[in-house]
Amino acid sequence: MGGASRAGGGGGLVRVVVAMSGGVDSSVSALLLREQGHDVVGVFLRNGIEAGARGQGQGCCGATDARDAEEVAATLRIPFYALDHAAPFRRVIDDFVAAYARGETPNPCVQCNREIKFGALLELAQRLGADALATGHYARVDHDGGRVELRRARDRAKDQSYVLATVPRAALARALFPVGGMAKPEVRDHARRAGLPVHAKAESQEICFVPTGDYRDLLRERRPDLFRPGVVRAPDGRELGVHGGAAGFTVGQRRGLDLALGEPHYVLRTDPARNEVVVARREELRQLAATLRAPNHVAPEAELVPGREVALQVRAHHEPVAATLRRSDATTLALDLAPPGEALTPGQVGVLYDGERVLAAGTLVAPAPPP
Repeated sequence: MGGASRAGGGGGLVRVVVAMSGGVDSSVSALLLREQGHDVVGVFLRNGIEAGARGQGQGCCGATDARDAEEVAATLRIPFYALDHAAPFRRVIDDFVAAYARGETPNPCVQCNREIKFGALLELAQRLGADALATGHYARVDHDGGRVELRRARDRAKDQSYVLATVPRAALARALFPVGGMAKPEVRDHARRAGLPVHAKAESQEICFVPTGDYRDLLRERRPDLFRPGVVRAPDGRELGVHGGAAGFTVGQRRGLDLALGEPHYVLRTDPARNEVVVARREELRQLAATLRAPNHVAPEAELVPGREVALQVRAHHEPVAATLRRSDATTLALDLAPPGEALTPGQVGVLYDGERVLAAGTLVAPAPPP
Protein backbone atom coordinates (compact mmCIF):
# COMPACT_ATOMS: atom_id res chain seq x y z
CA MET A 1 0.00 0.00 0.00
CA GLY A 2 1.36 3.41 -0.91
CA GLY A 3 2.33 5.61 2.01
CA ALA A 4 3.41 9.19 2.65
CA SER A 5 6.73 10.51 3.82
CA ARG A 6 8.04 13.99 4.36
CA ALA A 7 9.04 15.69 1.11
CA GLY A 8 12.76 15.23 0.77
CA GLY A 9 12.73 11.75 2.24
CA GLY A 10 12.43 12.30 5.99
CA GLY A 11 9.77 10.74 8.20
CA GLY A 12 7.13 12.22 10.47
CA LEU A 13 3.66 13.68 10.12
CA VAL A 14 3.22 16.57 7.71
CA ARG A 15 0.59 18.89 6.27
CA VAL A 16 -0.46 17.65 2.83
CA VAL A 17 -2.69 19.29 0.24
CA VAL A 18 -4.53 16.62 -1.79
CA ALA A 19 -5.76 17.42 -5.30
CA MET A 20 -9.23 15.85 -5.13
CA SER A 21 -10.98 15.26 -8.45
CA GLY A 22 -14.06 13.55 -7.07
CA GLY A 23 -12.81 10.17 -8.26
CA VAL A 24 -11.92 7.12 -6.23
CA ASP A 25 -8.12 7.36 -6.66
CA SER A 26 -7.68 10.86 -5.24
CA SER A 27 -10.31 10.13 -2.58
CA VAL A 28 -8.39 7.07 -1.36
CA SER A 29 -5.18 9.09 -1.47
CA ALA A 30 -6.73 11.53 0.99
CA LEU A 31 -8.08 8.61 3.05
CA LEU A 32 -4.68 6.90 3.31
CA LEU A 33 -2.94 10.12 4.37
CA ARG A 34 -5.67 10.79 6.94
CA GLU A 35 -5.34 7.26 8.31
CA GLN A 36 -1.59 7.80 8.67
CA GLY A 37 -2.27 10.85 10.84
CA HIS A 38 -1.20 13.58 8.45
CA ASP A 39 -2.80 17.03 8.44
CA VAL A 40 -4.77 16.77 5.19
CA VAL A 41 -6.42 19.56 3.20
CA GLY A 42 -8.55 18.72 0.15
CA VAL A 43 -8.59 21.01 -2.89
CA PHE A 44 -10.76 20.72 -6.00
CA LEU A 45 -9.86 22.64 -9.17
CA ARG A 46 -12.73 23.84 -11.35
CA ASN A 47 -11.83 24.04 -15.04
CA GLY A 48 -14.94 25.92 -16.12
CA ILE A 49 -16.13 23.12 -18.44
CA GLU A 50 -19.21 21.18 -17.47
CA ALA A 51 -19.87 17.61 -18.59
CA GLY A 52 -22.69 17.67 -21.09
CA ALA A 53 -21.85 21.15 -22.33
CA ARG A 54 -21.09 19.68 -25.75
CA GLY A 55 -22.64 16.27 -25.29
CA GLN A 56 -23.34 13.54 -22.78
CA GLY A 57 -19.83 12.22 -22.20
CA GLN A 58 -18.41 12.14 -18.71
CA GLY A 59 -15.66 14.63 -18.07
CA CYS A 60 -14.14 15.70 -14.78
CA CYS A 61 -13.59 18.90 -12.79
CA GLY A 62 -17.27 19.85 -13.16
CA ALA A 63 -20.00 20.58 -10.61
CA THR A 64 -20.89 16.91 -10.03
CA ASP A 65 -17.25 16.01 -9.39
CA ALA A 66 -16.89 18.95 -7.01
CA ARG A 67 -19.87 17.70 -4.99
CA ASP A 68 -18.41 14.20 -4.89
CA ALA A 69 -15.04 15.53 -3.68
CA GLU A 70 -16.73 17.69 -1.05
CA GLU A 71 -18.77 14.73 0.20
CA VAL A 72 -15.61 12.61 0.51
CA ALA A 73 -13.86 15.43 2.41
CA ALA A 74 -16.84 15.65 4.78
CA THR A 75 -16.70 11.88 5.34
CA LEU A 76 -12.98 12.15 6.14
CA ARG A 77 -13.51 15.30 8.24
CA ILE A 78 -10.84 17.28 6.45
CA PRO A 79 -10.93 20.92 5.27
CA PHE A 80 -12.02 21.28 1.65
CA TYR A 81 -11.76 24.08 -0.89
CA ALA A 82 -13.06 24.31 -4.47
CA LEU A 83 -10.95 26.78 -6.45
CA ASP A 84 -11.62 28.47 -9.77
CA HIS A 85 -8.80 27.53 -12.15
CA ALA A 86 -10.70 28.29 -15.35
CA ALA A 87 -8.09 30.80 -16.55
CA PRO A 88 -5.10 28.41 -16.34
CA PHE A 89 -7.21 25.67 -17.96
CA ARG A 90 -8.05 28.05 -20.80
CA ARG A 91 -4.33 28.27 -21.56
CA VAL A 92 -4.17 24.49 -21.75
CA ILE A 93 -7.15 24.47 -24.11
CA ASP A 94 -5.66 27.24 -26.26
CA ASP A 95 -2.36 25.35 -26.52
CA PHE A 96 -4.27 22.15 -27.39
CA VAL A 97 -6.04 23.84 -30.30
CA ALA A 98 -2.87 25.60 -31.48
CA ALA A 99 -0.97 22.30 -31.54
CA TYR A 100 -3.51 20.68 -33.86
CA ALA A 101 -3.36 23.76 -36.08
CA ARG A 102 0.40 23.11 -36.41
CA GLY A 103 -0.13 19.49 -37.36
CA GLU A 104 0.82 18.15 -33.92
CA THR A 105 -1.05 15.88 -31.51
CA PRO A 106 -0.77 17.27 -27.97
CA ASN A 107 -1.26 15.57 -24.61
CA PRO A 108 -3.09 18.11 -22.41
CA CYS A 109 -2.94 15.88 -19.31
CA VAL A 110 0.85 16.15 -19.38
CA GLN A 111 0.66 19.96 -19.58
CA CYS A 112 -1.97 20.10 -16.84
CA ASN A 113 0.17 18.05 -14.46
CA ARG A 114 3.22 20.20 -15.11
CA GLU A 115 1.66 23.67 -15.12
CA ILE A 116 -1.49 23.39 -13.00
CA LYS A 117 -1.31 20.53 -10.51
CA PHE A 118 2.43 20.67 -9.88
CA GLY A 119 2.68 24.33 -10.84
CA ALA A 120 -0.09 26.64 -9.63
CA LEU A 121 -1.56 24.19 -7.10
CA LEU A 122 1.83 23.33 -5.64
CA GLU A 123 2.51 27.05 -5.16
CA LEU A 124 -0.82 27.35 -3.34
CA ALA A 125 0.05 24.35 -1.16
CA GLN A 126 3.30 26.02 -0.16
CA ARG A 127 1.44 29.24 0.74
CA LEU A 128 -0.85 27.15 2.94
CA GLY A 129 2.20 25.86 4.78
CA ALA A 130 1.94 22.36 3.33
CA ASP A 131 4.99 20.12 3.13
CA ALA A 132 3.70 18.15 0.14
CA LEU A 133 1.09 17.89 -2.60
CA ALA A 134 -0.61 14.53 -3.14
CA THR A 135 -2.61 13.29 -6.12
CA GLY A 136 -4.34 10.06 -7.09
CA HIS A 137 -1.83 9.22 -9.83
CA TYR A 138 -0.54 5.67 -10.14
CA ALA A 139 3.20 6.33 -9.87
CA ARG A 140 5.91 6.30 -7.23
CA VAL A 141 8.44 8.86 -6.04
CA ASP A 142 11.51 7.61 -4.20
CA HIS A 143 14.07 9.66 -2.34
CA ASP A 144 17.50 8.07 -2.63
CA GLY A 145 20.10 9.96 -0.64
CA GLY A 146 18.39 13.26 -1.38
CA ARG A 147 17.94 12.39 -5.05
CA VAL A 148 14.38 12.25 -6.37
CA GLU A 149 13.36 9.33 -8.58
CA LEU A 150 10.07 8.94 -10.45
CA ARG A 151 9.13 5.30 -10.96
CA ARG A 152 6.33 3.34 -12.54
CA ALA A 153 3.39 2.25 -10.39
CA ARG A 154 3.43 -1.26 -9.03
CA ASP A 155 0.26 -1.92 -11.04
CA ARG A 156 1.74 -1.61 -14.54
CA ALA A 157 -1.72 -1.65 -16.15
CA LYS A 158 -2.59 1.59 -14.30
CA ASP A 159 0.85 3.21 -14.47
CA GLN A 160 0.72 7.01 -14.98
CA SER A 161 4.40 7.89 -14.70
CA TYR A 162 4.27 8.84 -18.40
CA VAL A 163 1.93 11.79 -17.78
CA LEU A 164 4.09 12.98 -14.86
CA ALA A 165 7.43 12.81 -16.65
CA THR A 166 7.57 16.52 -17.55
CA VAL A 167 7.05 17.64 -13.94
CA PRO A 168 10.29 19.30 -12.75
CA ARG A 169 12.46 17.52 -10.20
CA ALA A 170 11.91 20.24 -7.60
CA ALA A 171 8.16 19.72 -7.80
CA LEU A 172 8.47 15.91 -7.70
CA ALA A 173 10.48 16.31 -4.49
CA ARG A 174 7.29 17.62 -2.85
CA ALA A 175 4.94 15.08 -4.47
CA LEU A 176 3.15 12.16 -2.87
CA PHE A 177 1.32 9.41 -4.78
CA PRO A 178 -0.35 7.35 -2.04
CA VAL A 179 -2.02 4.81 -4.37
CA GLY A 180 1.11 4.25 -6.47
CA GLY A 181 1.84 1.00 -4.66
CA MET A 182 -1.71 -0.36 -4.99
CA ALA A 183 -3.76 -2.14 -7.63
CA LYS A 184 -7.08 -0.63 -8.66
CA PRO A 185 -9.23 -3.34 -6.99
CA GLU A 186 -7.37 -2.65 -3.71
CA VAL A 187 -8.15 1.04 -4.04
CA ARG A 188 -11.86 0.41 -4.58
CA ASP A 189 -11.98 -2.10 -1.71
CA HIS A 190 -10.31 0.38 0.63
CA ALA A 191 -12.81 3.08 -0.39
CA ARG A 192 -15.74 0.71 0.13
CA ARG A 193 -14.56 -0.40 3.58
CA ALA A 194 -14.16 3.24 4.61
CA GLY A 195 -17.63 4.10 3.37
CA LEU A 196 -16.52 6.59 0.75
CA PRO A 197 -19.44 7.47 -1.53
CA VAL A 198 -17.30 7.25 -4.69
CA HIS A 199 -16.06 3.67 -4.17
CA ALA A 200 -17.92 2.42 -7.28
CA LYS A 201 -17.71 5.60 -9.37
CA ALA A 202 -16.79 4.99 -13.00
CA GLU A 203 -13.49 6.29 -14.30
CA SER A 204 -13.38 9.23 -16.69
CA GLN A 205 -11.50 8.34 -19.87
CA GLU A 206 -12.04 11.58 -21.77
CA ILE A 207 -10.00 14.75 -21.87
CA CYS A 208 -11.59 16.83 -19.11
CA PHE A 209 -12.41 19.77 -21.38
CA VAL A 210 -13.78 17.54 -24.16
CA PRO A 211 -16.76 15.88 -22.42
CA THR A 212 -18.06 14.42 -25.70
CA GLY A 213 -14.92 12.30 -25.93
CA ASP A 214 -14.13 13.51 -29.48
CA TYR A 215 -11.43 16.20 -29.66
CA ARG A 216 -12.66 17.18 -33.11
CA ASP A 217 -15.83 18.62 -31.59
CA LEU A 218 -13.74 21.19 -29.74
CA LEU A 219 -11.61 21.94 -32.80
CA ARG A 220 -14.68 22.45 -34.98
CA GLU A 221 -16.03 24.89 -32.42
CA ARG A 222 -12.79 26.83 -32.01
CA ARG A 223 -11.20 26.47 -35.47
CA PRO A 224 -13.80 25.54 -38.11
CA ASP A 225 -11.27 26.59 -40.79
CA LEU A 226 -9.29 23.42 -39.99
CA PHE A 227 -12.10 21.29 -41.44
CA ARG A 228 -12.08 22.40 -45.04
CA PRO A 229 -11.86 19.69 -47.73
CA GLY A 230 -8.29 19.11 -48.91
CA VAL A 231 -5.99 16.74 -50.74
CA VAL A 232 -4.66 13.37 -49.57
CA ARG A 233 -1.20 12.77 -51.04
CA ALA A 234 1.39 10.02 -51.27
CA PRO A 235 4.89 10.78 -49.95
CA ASP A 236 6.01 11.52 -53.53
CA GLY A 237 3.30 14.17 -53.92
CA ARG A 238 0.77 12.20 -55.98
CA GLU A 239 -2.88 13.01 -55.27
CA LEU A 240 -4.69 9.98 -53.87
CA GLY A 241 -7.99 11.40 -52.69
CA VAL A 242 -9.68 14.06 -50.59
CA HIS A 243 -10.24 14.57 -46.87
CA GLY A 244 -12.63 16.65 -44.77
CA GLY A 245 -10.04 18.55 -42.74
CA ALA A 246 -6.39 17.93 -41.90
CA ALA A 247 -6.91 18.50 -38.16
CA GLY A 248 -9.20 15.47 -38.06
CA PHE A 249 -6.27 13.09 -38.60
CA THR A 250 -3.25 12.02 -36.56
CA VAL A 251 -0.09 10.14 -37.44
CA GLY A 252 -0.70 6.40 -37.71
CA GLN A 253 -4.44 6.74 -38.30
CA ARG A 254 -6.07 4.42 -40.82
CA ARG A 255 -9.80 4.77 -40.23
CA GLY A 256 -11.62 7.59 -41.97
CA LEU A 257 -9.25 7.92 -44.93
CA ASP A 258 -11.76 6.40 -47.37
CA LEU A 259 -9.09 5.40 -49.90
CA ALA A 260 -9.22 2.48 -52.34
CA LEU A 261 -5.52 1.82 -52.92
CA GLY A 262 -5.41 -1.97 -52.86
CA GLU A 263 -3.58 -2.13 -49.53
CA PRO A 264 -3.91 -0.35 -46.17
CA HIS A 265 -2.47 3.16 -45.91
CA TYR A 266 -1.89 5.20 -42.77
CA VAL A 267 -1.38 8.88 -42.01
CA LEU A 268 2.32 9.71 -42.29
CA ARG A 269 1.96 13.43 -41.49
CA THR A 270 -0.53 16.26 -41.64
CA ASP A 271 -0.03 19.82 -42.86
CA PRO A 272 -2.96 22.00 -41.75
CA ALA A 273 -1.32 25.11 -43.23
CA ARG A 274 -1.59 23.53 -46.70
CA ASN A 275 -4.65 21.50 -45.66
CA GLU A 276 -2.95 18.30 -46.80
CA VAL A 277 -2.76 14.79 -45.37
CA VAL A 278 0.12 12.53 -46.45
CA VAL A 279 -0.43 8.78 -46.25
CA ALA A 280 1.88 5.79 -46.72
CA ARG A 281 2.11 2.04 -46.25
CA ARG A 282 2.68 0.85 -42.71
CA GLU A 283 6.34 0.07 -43.22
CA GLU A 284 6.93 3.66 -44.35
CA LEU A 285 5.82 4.92 -40.94
CA ARG A 286 8.72 3.19 -39.21
CA GLN A 287 11.47 5.56 -38.11
CA LEU A 288 15.09 4.89 -37.25
CA ALA A 289 15.50 8.03 -35.14
CA ALA A 290 13.54 10.29 -32.81
CA THR A 291 14.12 13.80 -31.50
CA LEU A 292 12.67 15.25 -28.30
CA ARG A 293 12.62 19.01 -27.76
CA ALA A 294 12.59 20.94 -24.46
CA PRO A 295 13.66 17.96 -22.34
CA ASN A 296 12.84 17.67 -18.67
CA HIS A 297 15.61 15.78 -16.90
CA VAL A 298 14.16 13.78 -14.03
CA ALA A 299 17.36 11.78 -13.46
CA PRO A 300 20.65 13.67 -13.16
CA GLU A 301 21.85 15.01 -16.50
CA ALA A 302 25.10 13.11 -16.04
CA GLU A 303 23.22 9.84 -16.59
CA LEU A 304 22.12 10.86 -20.08
CA VAL A 305 25.32 10.42 -22.03
CA PRO A 306 25.71 9.45 -25.72
CA GLY A 307 25.58 5.69 -26.11
CA ARG A 308 23.24 5.22 -23.14
CA GLU A 309 20.63 2.53 -23.83
CA VAL A 310 17.11 3.50 -22.80
CA ALA A 311 13.47 2.60 -23.48
CA LEU A 312 11.34 5.19 -25.29
CA GLN A 313 7.60 5.38 -24.56
CA VAL A 314 5.55 7.69 -26.81
CA ARG A 315 2.01 7.23 -25.48
CA ALA A 316 0.48 6.76 -22.05
CA HIS A 317 -0.20 3.05 -22.66
CA HIS A 318 2.36 2.41 -25.37
CA GLU A 319 4.86 -0.42 -25.12
CA PRO A 320 8.34 1.15 -24.95
CA VAL A 321 10.85 0.61 -27.76
CA ALA A 322 14.60 0.19 -27.40
CA ALA A 323 16.66 3.29 -28.13
CA THR A 324 20.21 4.57 -27.85
CA LEU A 325 20.93 8.14 -26.90
CA ARG A 326 22.87 9.91 -29.63
CA ARG A 327 22.87 13.47 -28.26
CA SER A 328 21.73 15.16 -25.06
CA ASP A 329 21.77 18.85 -24.22
CA ALA A 330 19.56 21.50 -22.67
CA THR A 331 17.31 21.78 -25.74
CA THR A 332 17.30 18.36 -27.42
CA LEU A 333 17.47 14.63 -26.89
CA ALA A 334 18.32 12.70 -30.07
CA LEU A 335 17.80 8.94 -30.20
CA ASP A 336 18.52 6.04 -32.52
CA LEU A 337 15.83 3.36 -32.53
CA ALA A 338 16.35 -0.38 -32.98
CA PRO A 339 14.04 -1.86 -34.00
CA PRO A 340 12.50 1.17 -35.75
CA GLY A 341 9.73 3.06 -33.98
CA GLU A 342 6.29 3.22 -35.56
CA ALA A 343 3.88 6.18 -35.78
CA LEU A 344 5.97 8.55 -33.68
CA THR A 345 3.54 11.45 -33.47
CA PRO A 346 4.79 15.06 -33.43
CA GLY A 347 3.54 16.93 -30.38
CA GLN A 348 3.23 13.84 -28.22
CA VAL A 349 5.55 13.35 -25.26
CA GLY A 350 8.41 10.88 -25.44
CA VAL A 351 9.55 9.50 -22.09
CA LEU A 352 12.87 7.75 -21.52
CA TYR A 353 12.93 4.90 -19.00
CA ASP A 354 15.62 2.80 -17.42
CA GLY A 355 13.56 -0.16 -16.25
CA GLU A 356 10.95 1.40 -13.94
CA ARG A 357 12.80 4.70 -13.54
CA VAL A 358 11.93 7.78 -15.55
CA LEU A 359 15.09 9.41 -16.88
CA ALA A 360 13.78 12.31 -18.96
CA ALA A 361 10.94 13.46 -21.21
CA GLY A 362 10.43 15.83 -24.12
CA THR A 363 8.11 16.60 -27.00
CA LEU A 364 8.46 14.57 -30.19
CA VAL A 365 9.58 16.62 -33.18
CA ALA A 366 8.36 15.78 -36.68
CA PRO A 367 11.06 14.31 -38.93
CA ALA A 368 12.00 16.53 -41.86
CA PRO A 369 9.91 15.66 -44.95
CA PRO A 370 11.82 14.61 -48.05
CA PRO A 371 12.84 17.51 -50.34
